[in-house]
Amino acid sequence: MNRTDRLYAIREELRRAGRRGRTAEQLAETFEVSVRTIKRDVLTLQLSGFPVWARPGPGGGYVADASATLPPVAFTASEVSGLAVLLATQPGQPYAAHARTALTKVLAVVPPADRARIERLASRVWVNQADQPTAPEAPGVRVTVEDALAAGRVLWLRYVDRDGARTQRRVDPQVLGWTGGHWYLIAYCHERGAIRWFRLDRIAEARLTQQPSLDRPVADLGVPPDTAHPVLDE
Repeated sequence: MNRTDRLYAIREELRRAGRRGRTAEQLAETFEVSVRTIKRDVLTLQLSGFPVWARPGPGGGYVADASATLPPVAFTASEVSGLAVLLATQPGQPYAAHARTALTKVLAVVPPADRARIERLASRVWVNQADQPTAPEAPGVRVTVEDALAAGRVLWLRYVDRDGARTQRRVDPQVLGWTGGHWYLIAYCHERGAIRWFRLDRIAEARLTQQPSLDRPVADLGVPPDTAHPVLDE
């Protein structure tokens, strides 16, 4: 088992263990590595944001919050191939990097026979990379905006408007919307005291703050066009 697979497996082992947790010695025996390696792996998980902590004292060990991850689910070869196709054809969409990570995790744990079927099916779907849109945002902007929206945190922006004027804003992220060939962050601007639309490719810099943001009623965001709907709307 390589390190990437082991990190994912440790996460799931700790999630399954619940409040009982697992000691470093138990994990080392399970994954056939040294206790020192397990401690390094747990530190890596902690630095990546996975909520695992060391419980001191007799019977202590590592404990993870089971609610922090989704329970195990089963995918068919067609479902996983569908995810791969969507990622290949829509590389610039919100949370695409997180989706690629999820796909990597799925492929890391599926049985070899299933993985062979997935790879065969995915190889029968071709896309023209020359037709794919580019991501014009400044480096790191897209990920920071996504993180702020997911975590419910105030976002600091350095923004350049259509006339080239530069401003600094603190905003409560509300919605990511696509219209007119561009992605927009719809947010409540603290400086303007109102909802504003920020085109992602005009955000020169974005920083995640520690301040919780406030969710606004959807009605406050304005009336969307008839063709607009949430991505999970059925």
